[in-house]
Amino acid sequence: MPIRETFKAWGHPNVRSTHSTTLMTTKDNHLSTRGDCIVAIRADKGLRDLNQRLKEAIRREGSSVRLLIETEGKTFTIEGKGNPKLTLSHPSDMVIRKSSYICDRTLMIKADKAACDIDISMIELLQNENCQISLTIEASL
Repeated sequence: MPIRETFKAWGHPNVRSTHSTTLMTTKDNHLSTRGDCIVAIRADKGLRDLNQRLKEAIRREGSSVRLLIETEGKTFTIEGKGNPKLTLSHPSDMVIRKSSYICDRTLMIKADKAACDIDISMIELLQNENCQISLTIEASL
């Protein structure tokens, strides 16, 4: 049975969603045009804020991790892997990576998608600062 946690974030006019290997959410309240992997700001949670049970599940050897991004009837799902080496400790950011690179901002590795894979119709919604976004993280073996 997957362990999951859902929280909110918001869109921003500078969401570009063009990065080919990562996707990121942040608690920060501003986004420059250089943040081409960032798809949501003003998130309720950074990695450090996640439920301890969820963190333990993400760190299990062989765990699968899924992020669901939902807004205004549209859903984008990314699936990847957890790892025992993930610290899940960053106070504001969560980064999903196609690679195996791990740092304190990494939520999952070996992801099947990145920011550039989000459909343009959803990106247009994410570019509205009044767009409320639901983020759900699930982890299971």
